[in-house]
Amino acid sequence: MVQEHTVEAVTGGPVQQPHLPHQLVARNSHGETVEITALIKTQGSDTKLVGQMQPYAEAKTLQPVTLGGIQVPPLVSQISDGENGGVMMNEFPSAYKLAWREMAQNQGGRAGTVGMNGTEYLELLADAGISPTDFPRCQAIGQHQLWQATGTDLTPERVANSISHLKNREGGFQMEGGSWTNDRSWVSGYENVMQPLQRLSARFHEMAEKLGDRQGAAYHRALVHLLLLETSCFRYWGQGSWTDYAQTIYRQGMAALATGPEAHR
Repeated sequence: MVQEHTVEAVTGGPVQQPHLPHQLVARNSHGETVEITALIKTQGSDTKLVGQMQPYAEAKTLQPVTLGGIQVPPLVSQISDGENGGVMMNEFPSAYKLAWREMAQNQGGRAGTVGMNGTEYLELLADAGISPTDFPRCQAIGQHQLWQATGTDLTPERVANSISHLKNREGGFQMEGGSWTNDRSWVSGYENVMQPLQRLSARFHEMAEKLGDRQGAAYHRALVHLLLLETSCFRYWGQGSWTDYAQTIYRQGMAALATGPEAHR
């Protein structure tokens, strides 16, 4: 799931159908590409919107659209960033129950707004004969501008030069990711967390097959440290004790990868 303000159409500009699944395309400096199915979440990570069931209110305003030659319902995808101001604790439970009661009452044997998770939605599209090749495509924000500046003859040097040129020419151009706030760097000043995270992620994927069964203790022990270290809270909450916790998780994750499956049998 990606935030709509962090992606763009492959031709540049905002995505035109954020309520449909997309194929998120990533290209490296050698011109190699990979794709993954992505659902686009709208409205930022706003606890009040989710806690008060705004996604349901938005979904009720939408109509079926054509995808892969078939009429399909759009999906409103949202998440919140956790508890703020008591919204999830005090407002969400009653709003959630009210929305589901309303959905049940309004069906009456005809199509209407229903609740489901993203996996269910993608499975239903697949059952209807729609494949990921039918999905519109998107890419990380700023990619169109970069590839336009670099041209088709890609090399790491040319891409690096284009990034440097765009940063100097275009105020605000950066390759550190985007946000619905876009008022801060998600990397600068947090190298003591970001660099260990990158090392642990690379090492985990390098060692994944050697860890054996993905249901086994060795794999899970390594994976849980990687997922914990990837939480955005280490970026939000500033330096100090919290980033010290990140360093501890990193060391324990690397130790879990070093011991391998034999130590967990």
